[in-house]
Amino acid sequence: MTGTAEIFIAGAADRPEGIRRVLGEFDLSVLSGAAVALKANFNSADPYPASTHIGTLGTICDAIIAERPGQLTLAERSGMGRTSEVLTRMGVASLAHEKGFSVSVLDDLDRHGWQEVQAPGLHWSRGFFLASVFAKADRVVQTCCLKTHRYGGHFTLSLKNSVGGVARRVPGVNYDFMGELHSSPHQRSMIAEINRFYRTDLVVMDATEGFASGGPDKGKLIKPGLIIAGSDRVALDAVGVALLRVHGTVPDVADGRIFGLEQIARAAELGVGVASAGAIRLVPLDSEGETAAQKIQEQLDAEKQEDDQRT
Repeated sequence: MTGTAEIFIAGAADRPEGIRRVLGEFDLSVLSGAAVALKANFNSADPYPASTHIGTLGTICDAIIAERPGQLTLAERSGMGRTSEVLTRMGVASLAHEKGFSVSVLDDLDRHGWQEVQAPGLHWSRGFFLASVFAKADRVVQTCCLKTHRYGGHFTLSLKNSVGGVARRVPGVNYDFMGELHSSPHQRSMIAEINRFYRTDLVVMDATEGFASGGPDKGKLIKPGLIIAGSDRVALDAVGVALLRVHGTVPDVADGRIFGLEQIARAAELGVGVASAGAIRLVPLDSEGETAAQKIQEQLDAEKQEDDQRT
């Protein structure tokens, strides 16, 4: 992917206001009449920042619904617990009833609810199955958290959040796709590869709090106090990694070039997003965003300088 990616940063002292501020930078009118798929982070029933904050989800849904989409469907597969129970415990089912959007529990889909993905060069030995709700949506909105990942992903931001849209098992196919993912030395490349096969129009990262170690369900708590948004998953994750580095994080995330980290490097190679730190443009929207952007920019500038020296 060529060009630059804008990443918007706002303070989250008032979480709904911070979310509305970043959403105001996007043309949400494109959602009007569209089939919109929404991917949040409900991998488990653990409270934020392990899972999407219900207030974050509600504010995003309000903004989408205000544009009168043809359909709004939140789709999810939890990796740590039964999805239907997780969504009920986390208040998603009640919110859906209140707001009037649909919920798709991906564990319950039949074979027709999945789109098989096969392509040359994948690290998935048998390909994988992506939920059709994401593959066929007119528009996709995602909201993710700021976390490290102790089970081999190293970090779980927007790219890793896509795993919840992929099948563990598919009716009629005798294979555990998540078993392969989590046991593979290529796990982080496999995560990146999912993102090549569906679009995102908008991603909101709720970095009010986060995990600087551990994750995805528990870890060392940090409080950046930010809402970060963009349409480029690679750029957003690069900014998330930089923010984790600002707050002090695990060696697998802290060491080396940001664009040398396997999730980001593979996603950039596949054209999911920008290819370098120099292609990211930070846009702070308030004083809190300005302060954070300066620290994040230092991380990106150091990498850009290193890249320039190499060339």
